[in-house]
Amino acid sequence: MSRTNAPTRAARLRFVAWAAAAGITAGAAFLAVAELVALGVARQASPVLAVGAFVIDVVPQPLKEFAIATFGEADKPVLLGGLGIAVVVASAVCGILQLARPPLGLVALGVAGAASVAATLTRAGASGWSWLPAVGGTVVAVLLLREAVARLRRWRDHGVGAGPDAAGDDAAPRLDRRRFLALTGVAAASALVVGIGARLGNAASSSIAAIRGALRLPGPRSVVDVPAGAELDVPGLSPLITPNDDFYRVDTALTVPEVDPSTWRLVVDGMVDRRIDLGFEDLVSMGLDEFAVTLTCVSNEVGGDLVGTAIWLGVPVRDVLRLAGPQPGADMVLSRSVDGFTASTPLASLTDDGLDAILAVGMNGEPLPLEHGFPVRMVVPGLYGYVSATKWLTALTVTTFADDEAYWTPRGYSAEAPIKMSSRIDTPKPGRPVPAGPAVVAGVAWAQTVGIERVEVRIDDGDWRPATLSTPINADTWVQWVLEWDAAPGTHYATVRAVDRDGRVQVEERAPIAPDGSTGWQRTLITVT
Repeated sequence: MSRTNAPTRAARLRFVAWAAAAGITAGAAFLAVAELVALGVARQASPVLAVGAFVIDVVPQPLKEFAIATFGEADKPVLLGGLGIAVVVASAVCGILQLARPPLGLVALGVAGAASVAATLTRAGASGWSWLPAVGGTVVAVLLLREAVARLRRWRDHGVGAGPDAAGDDAAPRLDRRRFLALTGVAAASALVVGIGARLGNAASSSIAAIRGALRLPGPRSVVDVPAGAELDVPGLSPLITPNDDFYRVDTALTVPEVDPSTWRLVVDGMVDRRIDLGFEDLVSMGLDEFAVTLTCVSNEVGGDLVGTAIWLGVPVRDVLRLAGPQPGADMVLSRSVDGFTASTPLASLTDDGLDAILAVGMNGEPLPLEHGFPVRMVVPGLYGYVSATKWLTALTVTTFADDEAYWTPRGYSAEAPIKMSSRIDTPKPGRPVPAGPAVVAGVAWAQTVGIERVEVRIDDGDWRPATLSTPINADTWVQWVLEWDAAPGTHYATVRAVDRDGRVQVEERAPIAPDGSTGWQRTLITVT
């Protein structure tokens, strides 16, 4: 029987699949080597994290809003998963290109490596060796892909094509196949072991959690006085003080920055009489006090849960700025995080003796959780977090709104963003029927720096009825409210609105979260059985 040298279509597809596998193996080797090198020279220089942070920076505003609304605090794991899928697909394409049109696969892999180097070097806090992990991973991946595809090509060219078993007919194809499979198999297994080991080593070598656990903050000079009646006993109602584990988290950090208090520094510069450089001990030695403040994210939709109240421990920002001496003409402070995030806060909000804007070091009786800004963050009553609540704080630059802009300003958000009065229904939840008879509708409301005067609820198209309010801690925290209601069987709509102490009624018209926060009355469906 005669034999053709032309591979069959099925054989060609098999070789394409093997080329894709070689590309994926090379991509895995890139990540593993990069993680291993990062463990030794620059733990924050992981290419995946750098590229992910770059994606967060450039993502359009509508996609950012969609991610937060859809995935909530899982948006970053979803992004990392998406990047993982993209790496697999791109690596497979590099392998196929290298088989079909060499050296295009190596060129594409090199370009991807160069892009990851650029993403790493442009991140805030990049060190002199931050380029090395991505470069090392790229070199290993290119060499591996070149050799693997070369072996695959020899296997293909040594006479596969007569049928699915033709490769086994001759010694040369069998040897080439073994060489290819051995290289890719060992490389894939090694990449898996090295990559996982490096990640675990990276995590194990981090002592910040242990440092935080051992940290003992000085006792406060003053404590928050929670008055009697501040918390209503209503099932399903949000607690007055939000536990740390339940407190919302929205920030631009793909991974939580790890900052050692012993090396942390805060620089105050810009339009000041004196440049100030403080360490952690310098800050806490100024004296700590407790402050109860509700924080709200600008991404909070009407009825949303991106809001919470905590008892913070810290130092008033005005005390720190007073050391520097802001100069006439300044109207903004640009706060900076160790991960490069910036926020534009009106200088007046930070120097007002009647407003408790603080540099917080504690939250609900313990040092700040890592994900909430350990060791130091800003907390400013009355302003959305994106213009005030900088986590992992490292710098305060006194400047002007005319000369500087913060992270979210060029991305479609206002440079100044006072929190808008809002109210929310916590219970009953839609989809959870309540029995007919005596029932309650309850929730929370906030009008920071002013305070809530009353909350009104309307059932269906009936009259507005005043709800019973909890006793507020202060004007900077939310209040709870409850309305007793004789629930008749059927479906009903409950609508809530708030009125602040200046007599202003919560805005009824719906507005999106951009550019400076949502508005509108919440209206929820209640099923009574």
